[in-house]
Amino acid sequence: MSKAETVAVAEAADEAGGSSTVTPRRQPRWKAPRWAWVCTVLGAVLILLSSGVLVGYRTLVARYEGAINQQDLFDDKAAHAAPKKSTITGPLNILLVGVDVRPGSTNAPLADSIMILSVDEDLQSAFLFSLPRDLLVEIPAFPKADFHGGTYKLNSAMAEGSLIPGAERPDTAAGFELLAKTVSAATGIERFDAGAIINFSGFRKIVDAMGGVEMYIERDVVSEHRKPDGTHRDPNPYGEGYVGPQAQYKKGTRQLNGWQALDYVRQRYPANGVPDADYGRQRHQQQFIKAMAAKATSADVIADPLKLDRVLRAAGESLIFSGRGNGIAEFAYALRGIRPEAIQMIKLPATNVGVGDAYQGEQFLPVAQEFFTALGKGQAQAFVVEHPGLISTTQ
Repeated sequence: MSKAETVAVAEAADEAGGSSTVTPRRQPRWKAPRWAWVCTVLGAVLILLSSGVLVGYRTLVARYEGAINQQDLFDDKAAHAAPKKSTITGPLNILLVGVDVRPGSTNAPLADSIMILSVDEDLQSAFLFSLPRDLLVEIPAFPKADFHGGTYKLNSAMAEGSLIPGAERPDTAAGFELLAKTVSAATGIERFDAGAIINFSGFRKIVDAMGGVEMYIERDVVSEHRKPDGTHRDPNPYGEGYVGPQAQYKKGTRQLNGWQALDYVRQRYPANGVPDADYGRQRHQQQFIKAMAAKATSADVIADPLKLDRVLRAAGESLIFSGRGNGIAEFAYALRGIRPEAIQMIKLPATNVGVGDAYQGEQFLPVAQEFFTALGKGQAQAFVVEHPGLISTTQ
């Protein structure tokens, strides 16, 4: 099979219930979970760095900016980009991508979670929306990876772009670059002002470093994957799924530690207590984002130097940031006015695409494309007011 060819295969459902996806030229051996929490790590870092009232902004910058991996994810040097702005002004579009790459892995990374934080001109409020990883898109040609382009699922763009001929390992930064080009073409957002890659392997550490999060469990849910003690359930010897005791999440306001919070928001099956399936999972993920953002800005974290230190260091271990010439500290300062309640979660409606019973992917409904058009014109807020169904409500 030539490098230009890819094949569609039915990928076994991962622990998060992943759907079929397009396999890149070299199929990853791991199964990436479909968690939509990308913004939380970056948000925690930006919010905590910008909340320097108690610990001092300069102190935070000196202590933590160097601990965060900052790279050129857009290949600005090769593109001869203009020098960075002396100040960061709105509006801003920030591309956030989640991967689950194991240390030392030689597998091509799939973009498992793709989100955009679109900040208003006054830098006081923002929209946050996800792009389906199974969205059928045109991935442009990418000579750097000897990729000739074509129609594939969106999450394949990062894998295809990372496969640089002759390289010992996939190049995650190059993969991000191709993904950014693909997302720009799909949404009409011509340029991203910053970007971040979050590795979920360190996510649990962040939740635990914060001391857990408080979430409202809207109905009783049982885990598909975990036992009550947090260990994995045993595979079913007679077929698919798992057997044995299950972790339980009872209706009501609960304090969840790292593994519990991440496990709860992964559940998506009616048999486990989520009757609206993936839509319910998306809602729970948004509730989790709100809970994380609220905890990050609470006095419990900001006023505790030891806890603050643990949170920021855990986030730094999980994050690669590109500010296109501006550091994460400058972005933290620019976005200091945004509070969790000023971030509107947007749900972009899509529908299945297929031939007969054969599922091929997702495509946006017209209202989603109209939202992107309004966003480009600076009219997104008015558009959302006219289309309140786009607002993803959380409790």
